[in-house]
Amino acid sequence: MFDLLLRRARLVDDTLTDIAIKAGKIAALGEINGPAVKTIDLRGEHYVSAGWIDSHVHCYPNSPIYHDEPDSVGINTGVTTVIDAGSTGADDVDDFYAITREAATDVYALLNVSRVGLIAQNELANMANIDANAVHDAIKRHPNFIVGLKARMSSSVVGENGITPLERAKAIQKANGDLPLMVHIGNNPPNLDEIAELLTSGDIITHCYNGKPNRILAPGGELRASVARAIARGVRLDVGHGSASFSFAVAKQAISLGILPQTISSDIYCRNRIDGPVRSLANVMSKFLAIGLSLQQVIACVTDHAAAGLRLKHKGRLAVGLDADLTIFDLRRQSVLFTDVENDSLQAEQLLTPLAAIRAGKGYLTEQGSAEHAFDL
Repeated sequence: MFDLLLRRARLVDDTLTDIAIKAGKIAALGEINGPAVKTIDLRGEHYVSAGWIDSHVHCYPNSPIYHDEPDSVGINTGVTTVIDAGSTGADDVDDFYAITREAATDVYALLNVSRVGLIAQNELANMANIDANAVHDAIKRHPNFIVGLKARMSSSVVGENGITPLERAKAIQKANGDLPLMVHIGNNPPNLDEIAELLTSGDIITHCYNGKPNRILAPGGELRASVARAIARGVRLDVGHGSASFSFAVAKQAISLGILPQTISSDIYCRNRIDGPVRSLANVMSKFLAIGLSLQQVIACVTDHAAAGLRLKHKGRLAVGLDADLTIFDLRRQSVLFTDVENDSLQAEQLLTPLAAIRAGKGYLTEQGSAEHAFDL
């Protein structure tokens, strides 16, 4: 007896399948005839993918700068898993962990290498905040919650310290099992060339399509040589849209050169969720459809690619034995005008609309799904 059976779910390659769930895991795929406590027939009308993963959010409610509630940026918008990117350091991660245990969304953290986290914009201006022992102890306390490290490398953050905080971050990374390191790039100093040369396989450059002078493209529009070398070493590119870090022009030019993101993430928090230009992960994903990525490419960036980059081996794919995390959504024909952080606009005719999320086998309707009475979950 399955707990839940989804019949005729439409996959992103337009094939149909049944999906059975039991005890919070995917129990069977294909044509399924077994009984279930609840059966929902999607009739091939709605897409189903592995649960969407947002690799870069800010959802520590007690942060004084970038804060939100985990479920407001997660399950309520069809996102089953979120990774908070550096809101907390070693000083506050215990509080954050306790808060996340009450969330329906599955929440993980990239620990800020500054022990004070994002209590101010300049958390790496004081080198005393980079406490290797405090980081080590925090990871030891929460090995299944802290999935990586975060270092914000822009002038407003590092002050007069230049590249030194990143050098320290890399040493901390090496001392803690080479956890993934996400590096924020923004205004220089330090220069992006200095940053890129320090990064190694599995590290993540976030805000990869920002329009600032310190961006991945050289003045002539070609990819910077230092970034090309980093990508060749296995460094990953993450979107991290945010309020100041995404340019349509840079994204379109980079993608035209074949420089695609491994992960599409929102860098969402309450202000850019409510006032834009982010609004939701689905909104950011829809922008990449408008730029020219296929539905399969976009969904891969928030499922298997995201899970692989953060070593979440039990997520990101529709496979028997993995977490029963699913997102049910439509791709609607709808005229919409998107904006980036530079207030440039892009006309689109498609909008990804999440209707429901299933997290560890339990169903939740999104706001849109509730309004439309989409399913009886």
